[in-house]
Amino acid sequence: MRLPFLSKSQALVGIDIGSSCVKVAEVALRPKGFELVAAGTAPMPPEAIVQGAFLNSSAIVEAIGAALAAAGTKTKRVATAVSGHSVIVKKITLPAMTREELEESIRWEAEQYIPFDINEVNLDFQILQHGESDGQMDVLLVAAKKDLIDDYVAVLGEVGLVPAVIDVAAFAAANCYRATCEPGAEEVVALVNIGAQTTNINILANGVPAFTRDVSAGGNQYTEEIQKTLTVGFEEAERIKLGKSPESDGQEVVPQEVEDAIQTVNESVIGEIQRSLDFFQATSAESRISRIVVAGGSAKVSGLIKLFHERSQIPVERLNPLARMLPSSRFAPEFLDDLGPALGVCLGLALRKAPS
Repeated sequence: MRLPFLSKSQALVGIDIGSSCVKVAEVALRPKGFELVAAGTAPMPPEAIVQGAFLNSSAIVEAIGAALAAAGTKTKRVATAVSGHSVIVKKITLPAMTREELEESIRWEAEQYIPFDINEVNLDFQILQHGESDGQMDVLLVAAKKDLIDDYVAVLGEVGLVPAVIDVAAFAAANCYRATCEPGAEEVVALVNIGAQTTNINILANGVPAFTRDVSAGGNQYTEEIQKTLTVGFEEAERIKLGKSPESDGQEVVPQEVEDAIQTVNESVIGEIQRSLDFFQATSAESRISRIVVAGGSAKVSGLIKLFHERSQIPVERLNPLARMLPSSRFAPEFLDDLGPALGVCLGLALRKAPS
């Protein structure tokens, strides 16, 4: 689970295809660390992606192309990530066996844990640890519906890209977190990546995934609540959500109304996340979460971090994906301040090593 070092031939562009925007990032290994060498974003039209399903492939292709153009990268090998209800992640315990033996039996084992037809999914696994004395081993099992993977491969291929890695969004965010924060050896950390429609929860115990779940809560709820409260359009509500100056036609925005709308959604989103954290703590031997780290563009929403700490009684912090990147004159500080918090998944993908 250590961060792999990249050679030039293994370099990948990270592409986070989200329901509200596409984010692109590329990093390069320098003698003193990693440097962000390309970054760009482009909005995704509303309803092009709904709960992970691609409903408007041409619009998605156009958004990917626009994000690549904004980034200015020429690299064709990419890493992207999937999430949502078509992706299942399970930590399971099996009798100790070799990797070769597990490869032969994994489909049979997976049938007991995967709620889909085993012939309709792509499977992967990672052996987490072998029991020294009890003859057991922990295995992380991942299954993604083939239709979902095919959708990603198709839209990337339309813009001339080659998907070298297809990761799980929660794992990509964790990769960025490890590169940025160096978690303590004995820590149990809840990494919460809040997307537009889906929030990825990944609880790391000793640096290894102990619990992973996606919940249907995210940044669009804030936008929709502001729309309803202020009777404004989606784009205007997005601006107000992120604290930017409104561009309404003379309509006065009352700060207290905005704050109340955001607070209402903060309560809902945190409640949804907290239920998963409570379930983990009630069912796991590694039950004491020591820190909560919030990633994603909505991590910047007013009052979220403070309220999350009050509700959970656990230290809560915002992930800065660029914290350890080498300084670069390629990007304006305002651009990085605006985009940086949303780059967790994208940078985690860019930091992956391509298979040889």
